[in-house]
Amino acid sequence: MASIGKLIYDNPLQQATDVRGWVAEGGINQSFQEGLILASSKDASFGDHAHFTYWLPEVFPKNLQIEWEFLPIAEPGLCMMFFSALGKNGESIFSENLAKRDGFYPQYHSGDLNAYHISYFRHKHPSERAFRTCNLRKSAGFHFITQGGDPLPDVKDATDFYQMKIMKRNGLIQFYINDLAIFSWQDDGQEFGPVLEKGYIGLRQMAPMVAKYRNLKIYDLDQR
Repeated sequence: MASIGKLIYDNPLQQATDVRGWVAEGGINQSFQEGLILASSKDASFGDHAHFTYWLPEVFPKNLQIEWEFLPIAEPGLCMMFFSALGKNGESIFSENLAKRDGFYPQYHSGDLNAYHISYFRHKHPSERAFRTCNLRKSAGFHFITQGGDPLPDVKDATDFYQMKIMKRNGLIQFYINDLAIFSWQDDGQEFGPVLEKGYIGLRQMAPMVAKYRNLKIYDLDQR
């Protein structure tokens, strides 16, 4: 499926300079080998406080396409992409007026941020591994929106990178893996609050997940 917008961000994620300025919330270990390898720096004793979010330090337009390549390396765990993230009053997510965040999930879904977030490779808990889905939520408020079946295999069967794609245009959000349509949802701007527009993008992982990312590309769908 070809892109229909202008490429405005292109990051191979191959070396430390590629993530210079990115903001980690929670402890992370990162390394590079044919991509960016991310893992928590905290052990299981930290429980749900071992997870982390890694933000790109710039605002992206409201109508956009996000593409990246993903390879799970070690599980259990869960991966997520935040997008259109801003403070509840439209301020930067890094504003000093917002509560500090350290990777604990409730700070993101029921705190002072607004965002969409898609969770995939949901292999953290036994119930997620028994019936695998990709989920879309809208915050603040932890609103469950929609879901689709997750085609991603266990780590042992993942032999190559998977092509991930989010398209968001005028409130229509579509998610694809290897160009397979996972779900599509139109935000009407009423049931769960106004349609979220421009904002930040961030990667999230639930420990002890280890995953690799590369070739992050973002397109502005209002430009050609």
